[in-house]
Amino acid sequence: MSANVKGLKELQAFLDQLPAKMEANIMRAALRQGAKVVLSEAKGNVPIKTGALKAGLRISTNSRRGVVTAKIKAGGKHAHIAKWLEYGVAAHFIKPKKAKSLFFAGLMRDGVDHPGIAPKPFLRPALDSQSQAALLAVGEAIKKRLTKQGLDASGVDLEAS
Repeated sequence: MSANVKGLKELQAFLDQLPAKMEANIMRAALRQGAKVVLSEAKGNVPIKTGALKAGLRISTNSRRGVVTAKIKAGGKHAHIAKWLEYGVAAHFIKPKKAKSLFFAGLMRDGVDHPGIAPKPFLRPALDSQSQAALLAVGEAIKKRLTKQGLDASGVDLEAS
């Protein structure tokens, strides 16, 4: 995966003129805009039709020690399924936790062989296909916020290369 956007260095020069807290707030909002592009594509890629996993996909942002990050996470009661779909599950044996669970339909069972599932990635392909669009969205959001703060960043042209 390779994504190149021209003009981000110029935006960084504008950001360096601002106090650290203001810069972090601008970056948090900008990264959220970029993550929205990837999130939209990921929701379209989710292979399960019930909608519970799709509805549980969320964006979270964080700022620690001057580094701002944005993540797309699965939430809700079906969040655990996201990892299984993205990476698949190997065949495995499921042993019951309680002794009374060993009886099923009048038969004594030690457990069940689970056949596993093949991976059906939805998040990684979304990132791969939308990385440049996400970077452009981040750059445009930074330009908009800088202009709102009184710095004229309208002369900075962003373009994908």
